[in-house]
Amino acid sequence: MASKISGIFAPINTPFQNEEVAFDHFRENIRKYGKTPLSGFLVLGSNGENRSLTEDEKIKLLEIAIQEKAERQVVMAGAVCESTRETIDFSKKAQELGADLVSLLTPSYFKKSLTDDALIGYYTDVADALSIPVFAYNAPGFTGLTLSPKVIATISKHPNIGGMKDTSPDGIARYLEVCADDFDVLSGTISTLFIGLALGASGGVVSLANAFPDACCELYEKYRSGDLDGAREMHHKLFVLNQSVSGKFGVAGVKFASELGGLYGGNPRLPLLPLKDEDKKSIKDAASKAGML
Repeated sequence: MASKISGIFAPINTPFQNEEVAFDHFRENIRKYGKTPLSGFLVLGSNGENRSLTEDEKIKLLEIAIQEKAERQVVMAGAVCESTRETIDFSKKAQELGADLVSLLTPSYFKKSLTDDALIGYYTDVADALSIPVFAYNAPGFTGLTLSPKVIATISKHPNIGGMKDTSPDGIARYLEVCADDFDVLSGTISTLFIGLALGASGGVVSLANAFPDACCELYEKYRSGDLDGAREMHHKLFVLNQSVSGKFGVAGVKFASELGGLYGGNPRLPLLPLKDEDKKSIKDAASKAGML
């Protein structure tokens, strides 16, 4: 790793219109994010509906993000596939496009056979094949599989595995205890960001930053500057808001919240369903109560 990965990153949405990727809206969203304090973005993550996209769509979205980001911002490319071979193939394409690193959600279809040794081999083989860093992505809520501290302790020593995003409810402390000193652990939700920073995390990849990037970055900056009371106050406010957005409504909720934040959200791609009017009102009321509107 040439430099530490730190700060707040948005796992950005993929906008659709009539089930087609709305590339123009995506481009405009990236330009708007470039004017915020965000350190960068995760493109093709869970909030980007990675599993619902074709490879051609993924490549074009990555191209746009890399072209339109602010110069200081980092592009993380979600590159998860079920086989090591396919993951390496797509990761190399992301590398050639100019992505700064690849984020690898654990394979999960054959989860009963994905032992610690198998996962260590997976991350090691992909990292060996690339010249840009690999970050592990632990999201048991999506995969039903949790990376063990043994896996993280082992892969954190690899020179080309730079860190991890952790979206487990209570695992971040275990990973920070066992990882190498130069391994960057990023909280995967605003709900654990404050606690993660206190334990040694270097930042977060948080869905609420899609809609309200300035507020999420404010929490981080207050903590980093030593304003713990201010950071704690922001944590409580954003924690409650997050429970009313992604915590309750998932991708569709994050997309609608993004619209409240002045970006294009739209509906998720089927089979995910759009929000009902009463759900939108619930999110808008929560955002208003949190002072985001």
